[in-house]
Amino acid sequence: MVTCKETHAAIIALHKNGFTGKDIVATKIAPKSTIYRFIKNFKERGSILVKKASGRPRKSSKRQDRLLKRIQLRDRSATSAELAQEWQQAGVSASARTVRPRLLEDGLVSRRAAKKPLLSKKNIRDRLIFCRKYSEWTAEDWGKVIFSDEAPFRLFGASGKRLVRRRKGERYHQSCVMPTVKHPDTIHVWGCFSSKGVGSLTILPKNKAMNKEWYQNTLQQQLLPTIQQQFGEEQCIFQHDGALCHKAKVITKWLGDQNVEILGPWPGNSPDLNPIENLWSILKRQVDKQKPTNSDKLQEVIMKEWVAISQDLAQKLIESMPSQIAEVLKKGQHCKY
Repeated sequence: MVTCKETHAAIIALHKNGFTGKDIVATKIAPKSTIYRFIKNFKERGSILVKKASGRPRKSSKRQDRLLKRIQLRDRSATSAELAQEWQQAGVSASARTVRPRLLEDGLVSRRAAKKPLLSKKNIRDRLIFCRKYSEWTAEDWGKVIFSDEAPFRLFGASGKRLVRRRKGERYHQSCVMPTVKHPDTIHVWGCFSSKGVGSLTILPKNKAMNKEWYQNTLQQQLLPTIQQQFGEEQCIFQHDGALCHKAKVITKWLGDQNVEILGPWPGNSPDLNPIENLWSILKRQVDKQKPTNSDKLQEVIMKEWVAISQDLAQKLIESMPSQIAEVLKKGQHCKY
């Protein structure tokens, strides 16, 4: 197959060898207009290379582009229109349509902001202290830890997001909407797990705030049986966060009396360091798929899906701990979970 470049080269070669335009047209190597255009361009430039079109001139210089980048990094939430306005004040006549591709050239893409707990300077310091303390721990070491936490579950899929596939005009079709109510029933649970699988899960009393008495009873009735079932006489470590009822002296003493070692001290506002948060997210998605319509059904589905969680999944979450610790030490801020 003869390419355009080869045709171009052949026409110029014939022209150099003394062939006239009429002679080259007779060879039917290309349309007449093409042959004469190639010859004309060759005479003007002395080359068969096609001159690259200059295109539309940029409205901004490299220096002005760097200024735009600094403006954006100073305020990550600024819109393209706001950036264009500030850029114009610096002497660049450009619209929001110009701003967006300039930012893309620097890898600055518009994305929804991740929601994370606010970290104070003390939180950051405590997180680094915690991570340095356990930086040498392997996945095997973390396999001896029982992680615990409380979590809320709401009716009608309010626990998370739901995506649907619909045709045009089906936005409000019954199968494509997510029912909501003004005051959805919320069920709070306490659960624990380790690399050996999920442990106990219990439903918290409705409309009753957790206190140290209730928490001690939960540990007595739920944690101790899990320790016995999963570890037997083997030594394990218990993790819980810094909630007031968790840190109560009576709780610390009770755990000590039961010979339960506590991981920590656990840094505040650090759910991203607790792999059970990933487990809650997975469990909520599975519960939402069942579409429970009342509190009793919701409780039933929660318990059913909890026991269905495999040990392989639990082990993978625990094995992620060394990388979570390393990420915090590297960035000093939130880590992905």
